[in-house]
Amino acid sequence: MQKIRTRYAPSPTGKMHVGNLRSALYEFLVARHAGGSFMLRIEDTDQERFVEGATEIIYRTLEQAGMDHDEGPDKDGGYGPYVQSERMKTGIYMKYAKELIEKGEAYYCFCDKERLETLKTEVVDGKTITIYDKHCLGLSKEEVEANLAAGKPFVIRQNIPNEGTTTFTDELYGDITVDNSELDDMILIKSDGYPTYNFANVVDDHTMNITHVVRGNEYLSSSPKYVRLYQAFGWEVPVYIHLPLITDENHKKLSKRSGHSSFEDLLEQGFLPEAIVNYVALLGWSPEDNREIFSLQELIEAFDYHRISKSPAVFDIVKLRWMNGEYLKAMDPDAFYEKALPILKEALPGDWDYRRIAAMVQTRVETFCDIPEQVDFLKELPDYDIAMYTHKKMKTDAATSLEVLTQVLPVLEAQEDYSNDGLYATLLKVIEEKGCKNGYLMWPIRTAVSGKQTTPGGATELMELLGKEESLRRIRVGIEKLQNA
Repeated sequence: MQKIRTRYAPSPTGKMHVGNLRSALYEFLVARHAGGSFMLRIEDTDQERFVEGATEIIYRTLEQAGMDHDEGPDKDGGYGPYVQSERMKTGIYMKYAKELIEKGEAYYCFCDKERLETLKTEVVDGKTITIYDKHCLGLSKEEVEANLAAGKPFVIRQNIPNEGTTTFTDELYGDITVDNSELDDMILIKSDGYPTYNFANVVDDHTMNITHVVRGNEYLSSSPKYVRLYQAFGWEVPVYIHLPLITDENHKKLSKRSGHSSFEDLLEQGFLPEAIVNYVALLGWSPEDNREIFSLQELIEAFDYHRISKSPAVFDIVKLRWMNGEYLKAMDPDAFYEKALPILKEALPGDWDYRRIAAMVQTRVETFCDIPEQVDFLKELPDYDIAMYTHKKMKTDAATSLEVLTQVLPVLEAQEDYSNDGLYATLLKVIEEKGCKNGYLMWPIRTAVSGKQTTPGGATELMELLGKEESLRRIRVGIEKLQNA
């Protein structure tokens, strides 16, 4: 059997969109699952969309996501160059375009902008395209040579017959047949001498021995043109796997405006690379069981591309947050502390026990960006509503809370040991004396010292962090609030 070879072939046009990340991940998993090779190829033929620094983003994203490539611009595997602009300098695209012209499968087109504007247009996949009328296909060999000799600008177009059909096979969608009359004579070589994305893609995939092509199903409509190129050259068509669309929660195409459309956006929002990769793997693919948490190695072992769905996948930020939270809970405490420390220092400047605080919030946050909101009350007591003192389960209300705070204030004023254990032991004695439940006493104290409905720790843990002076001040504020009410 032929060794499986896949490629991730991004254009350096900015951040890596979630859809591109999924394509890269599935290409990686298809190759790794079968013990094949995963290649990185940079497709920079569209110079107008080129973004400075975008190539570095591609490398960085693949590295952070754990997708190590076997070949690429930085790892020559014998199929280079791996950057299209460098491949173009070898003359490879023009060579193959001229081969198609010799076979009658392509032709020179000298039509200027004015003439093209007179042709009819059609909307395909939301884009308005011009339907070329094969005008230049009728030029004689002498006319073509005269135009070339005169330096007249040209493009090279694919020659698709107006009659008959073209059929190709997709691993998920099966056999797809289209009428050739629906296919336009797409440009293969642009007027600047650069190949179009579609043409370079086919030439590169063949010459680099790519066996499986994994991409979004927006390319389904272009696939018949690719197949006709393979057939025109007499090349073997690769295995096609077209992936379902990724939509937002409103079932609309995921866009940059959503704020979580790229890998870098998600990292900036406090998500872990491993959690993002795990979640993105499940956007269109499902394992045999209902399992949801996978390491990258476990994904490699479990991944079967035949289990990819044809239905659109919904990017659910709530589900991603849950999954990221599971990763944070399972994270090594020291590793969590190292990542949380810069955030904690910014949220809580000063002399704090950051390691203790990190340990308290680790199981309570879903992303690192949740941390400031969890600890902001430590810096400054928020102005809170006394309704928070009322808790049905704890059987507390404003009146009972005032009684509790008034009773424990002198006890806490006399307390010297403000460690969590020391405070808890002292308050436990008060609880025993009152003959009440723990929550009846602890809820009002925690409310007074935090001013928040939920906190990363209990009353005595928070008091240890705040220290004696600040804890007592906040309890007095609570008493005053309740008395005024």
